Amino acid sequence: MFILHRYGFFGSECHTRVTQLSYDEVVSQQAIDLITLIGENDMNNSTMLITGGTGSWGEELIRQLLLMEPKEIRVFSRNESLQAKLRQALGDARLQFIIGDIRDRSELLSAFAGVDYAFHLAALKHVPICEEQPDSALKTNVIGTQNVIDAAIECGVKKVIYVSTDKASNPSNIYGMTKALGERLVLHADSKSATRFACLRSGNVLGSAGSVVPLFLRQIEMNQHLSVTDPRMTRYFLTLEDAVQKLLSAMEISRGGEIFVTKMPSCKITDIAQVMIEHSGNTHLKQQVIGIRPGERLHETLISEWESSCVLDYSEDHYVILPSGSSGGLAGERLPVDAIGKRSQNYCSENTTISKEETSLLLLKGGFLG
Repeated sequence: MFILHRYGFFGSECHTRVTQLSYDEVVSQQAIDLITLIGENDMNNSTMLITGGTGSWGEELIRQLLLMEPKEIRVFSRNESLQAKLRQALGDARLQFIIGDIRDRSELLSAFAGVDYAFHLAALKHVPICEEQPDSALKTNVIGTQNVIDAAIECGVKKVIYVSTDKASNPSNIYGMTKALGERLVLHADSKSATRFACLRSGNVLGSAGSVVPLFLRQIEMNQHLSVTDPRMTRYFLTLEDAVQKLLSAMEISRGGEIFVTKMPSCKITDIAQVMIEHSGNTHLKQQVIGIRPGERLHETLISEWESSCVLDYSEDHYVILPSGSSGGLAGERLPVDAIGKRSQNYCSENTTISKEETSLLLLKGGFLG
């Protein structure tokens, strides 16, 4: 397996190299690379907080942050059993686990005291559940996000990054609408406080809760046909390790008020299903079309048409949507003015699909064909 390593977190020099690894070596090799290359940075000896820290994003983020020699990482979530499992799995004295709900402002104020950097991951994320219970989605994804903002400002946090979704661009469902409102609240907060706020808008992470990949794995294990909602459907996908590295990169780069958009491939859901069937050897299994669920759409958009006029093609990892009328921040400090507005159309999964062979390589890199 060939791995491209690109590191340059929090002001350190960017390094690029290629190594060939067995799949069992990938995770440990990434840890070694981070320790070797990260150098001194703003995260050293800092206190960090992760809301929703016991999910798949949160666990991987904790593992990578621990390599940065932090003073303390506070894991804030309402899931007691997952906290207990994570505490046992990681066993690091720098981790502090806090049971709490972002709907409760007083719990957040207590958790944020003395925090330097915060990653806001907590959300209700399942599209059908949000469609069925829009009031709960509003309370968590909108009111909860405002509570996080208020606590961060009151406690003097240096920087907060909010993890958003492709469904916030041209939203067609309750989940996307609430996350889009969350983005607007975060950007508004940056304009009126000393705390810096920014967003990272990303697509799906392979293997995360609610992802189609674990569903297909379960169906293959149970010798069931694979459920595909519509054969035309496409989605953005990224491995968990890559997603978290892009999140950390955005935390470093941000000067406040930006929406970072991850550059990532999109796949046909039918290609994912067929690759997994073929790799399993159960070639008698077929794809069963079950119809689109409430709130779903055929394709996702990471950058809408109206946002494309204020987009920076920033790096190999990110596009950056700048605040309206922005003349400072990234535009003033890092990039030429003529880099703005390079995308003349929206960034849609229908137009960026990779081949079936490339989809197989992506699943292999994510550890789902090992």
